[in-house]
Amino acid sequence: MRIIGGALKGLRLNPPKNLPVRPTTDLAKEALFNILQNQIDFENIKVLDLFCGTGNISLEFASRGASQVIAIDRSIHCINYVKDTARQHNLEQIKTYKADVFKFLELETEQYDLIFADPPYDLNRIPEIAKIIFEKNLLLPGGMLIVEHQSFQNLSNHPAFTEQRKYGHSSFSFFKTP
Repeated sequence: MRIIGGALKGLRLNPPKNLPVRPTTDLAKEALFNILQNQIDFENIKVLDLFCGTGNISLEFASRGASQVIAIDRSIHCINYVKDTARQHNLEQIKTYKADVFKFLELETEQYDLIFADPPYDLNRIPEIAKIIFEKNLLLPGGMLIVEHQSFQNLSNHPAFTEQRKYGHSSFSFFKTP
């Protein structure tokens, strides 16, 4: 894993082998950020990274100038790795919280420019993520939700769904506020 753009471009991330994660591949992450680069200005955006795992996505957004990145995961080991990595590289805009994502979303009232969710692929509640985020109005006007999931899964029945991009067994589904 590596940071592919911004101030920390080229930085190799070496998380401990025992983390309960399935990181977004460099190929998929590079494709995702190529898409986003043409749609958003990374400078000063507020990002929520759900099921952050290794922090791969949080660190990428911070490297590219996001002003605030909130990283949520239920694993204390993941949270500690993200916190330590952010501290080592002076990424003070990254804040980490150990929490169940669904409980966090039920209580959250802040709004974000971009929300990224990379839940475990076997999680049966993946379709609920978009539903909760839009019902709770957690995206700012013009905001975007991206959910990473298995390619065979279809999330297009949500009214805010805009497109699905497939990268092998993984896909990104995009949702936008009107």
